[in-house]
Amino acid sequence: MSHTIAAVSTGNQISAIGIIRLTGDDCIGIAGSVFTLSNGKPLSAAPERKLMLGTLRDKDGRVIDQCMAVCSHAPHSYTGEDTVEFHCHGSPAVLAAGLQALYCAGARPAQRGEFTKRAFLNGHLDLTQAEAVIDLIEADTADAAANAAGQVGGALGRKLEPIYKDLTDLCSHFHAVLDYPDEDIEDFGLQNYSSTLRQDAKDLNALLQTYGQGKILRSGVAVAIAGKPNVGKSSLLNALAGFDRAIVTDIPGTTRDTVEESVLLGSTRLRLIDTAGIRHTEDSVEAIGVDRSRKAIEEADLVLFVCDGSQPLTQEDLEVMDLCVEKENAIALINKSDLGAKVLPSDLPFMTVIPVCAKTGEGLTGLADTVDIMFEGASPCDGSVLTNARQFDAIRRAYEAMVSSLQALKAGVTPDAVLTDVEQAMAAIGEVTGATVREDITARIFERFCVGK
Repeated sequence: MSHTIAAVSTGNQISAIGIIRLTGDDCIGIAGSVFTLSNGKPLSAAPERKLMLGTLRDKDGRVIDQCMAVCSHAPHSYTGEDTVEFHCHGSPAVLAAGLQALYCAGARPAQRGEFTKRAFLNGHLDLTQAEAVIDLIEADTADAAANAAGQVGGALGRKLEPIYKDLTDLCSHFHAVLDYPDEDIEDFGLQNYSSTLRQDAKDLNALLQTYGQGKILRSGVAVAIAGKPNVGKSSLLNALAGFDRAIVTDIPGTTRDTVEESVLLGSTRLRLIDTAGIRHTEDSVEAIGVDRSRKAIEEADLVLFVCDGSQPLTQEDLEVMDLCVEKENAIALINKSDLGAKVLPSDLPFMTVIPVCAKTGEGLTGLADTVDIMFEGASPCDGSVLTNARQFDAIRRAYEAMVSSLQALKAGVTPDAVLTDVEQAMAAIGEVTGATVREDITARIFERFCVGK
């Protein structure tokens, strides 16, 4: 028997509508003990998946709210169990009182992600779909939401399912011949599976190649703002963030460590990293900040080189420029365009040079358009882009096991040795879809969720 759980699914802020969700074998009975339909019938008699008006009361019979209730019977619900939702007025006090009434009637508080975990355990979602639910909730761009929605719809699972089936067929054929030698079973020959293994390995590798775009979809573009001290890097970060995130003064070296802020520029999510001005310094603390700045430039998806356009370029500018211009994605910004131009775009060896003024916002629209074009997804955001680090690691291990099996096959080793690698690949793919996932991994996954989902 599945115990009935209950939680508020819409947060704790004041809103027009707030939803209390229940699921479990006795959830309709528990909900019906605190809710009376306006037509006088019991909640158990309500039509399935139809909103019904009624009165929600506390354990003492006092009215909490006039609200709507909707019932979904197993297995036709999100969790695969009987489910009830109360659509109340969105007062946190109303929702808390309604939830307390349900606890008094026999429900228990839901744990983080427990509704989605039950959907997974009941076979309504595979693990790729379940993990995508939290990605969809947390998505902060249209592309990220579209990709997560595709994965909730099973796009990633559909890519992995035929590969897992191929490996299962291979293993089952081998063991059938081995265990039942007297049966009329087609002889097992590894060479018959060579082309299938090779194609499956290629498909896994192609999926791995999407992870670079996936990290950007999920976390945003890592952008290092680089330049010598006092060229306006912190002012630029503040202008893009829309508030004073970094301290700005006329004193060179004010920023002594990297400062990060996430912003939406155009339609692209950026993780801005305001680096300490790169220069030679005897200050040990500032020197640490300079080293971190160099590392941030090396690891960034995009580098914004900033110079003070009102002053001629210096040797320090040129040294920072040399670090930035080698990056695949680099944009030069000639800042302080309101103070006159002593640096021209032709003076800088970058493909893209944009005059800007962090103080007035001039040029930032052009920067947004450029970044949108630069990071416009090469792959469709339909759920086929790999965004999850755990999934990437498992698929990488599956791919490496597949490559190892092909190498063993080419070397002519015995079938059982080849199948050891094949079974490792199956286990790794199973960690992604949930076919072989361990209980501790499952627990960690659903701890990421909010209560009520």
